[in-house]
Amino acid sequence: MKGTVKNLVAARNFGFIRGSNNGEYFFHRDDFNGHWDDLVEDLAHQMHPEVSFDVVESPKGLRAANVRRNDWPNES
Repeated sequence: MKGTVKNLVAARNFGFIRGSNNGEYFFHRDDFNGHWDDLVEDLAHQMHPEVSFDVVESPKGLRAANVRRNDWPNES
């Protein structure tokens, strides 16, 4: 699925993605395949990068996994 990073709680290493279906998906830093510090910096400047991700079931509901930016090299 595709979506946009909506917000981050950088100090706690998680955030939320607004999916192309208008659903909201939790993701953790460990689910992000990219440069976390760059993502934090972009959100601090009100930039909301587009991402692709897999939707997976968790004990608390659906969440995003394998999150990767569409506009940036996806390297940890």
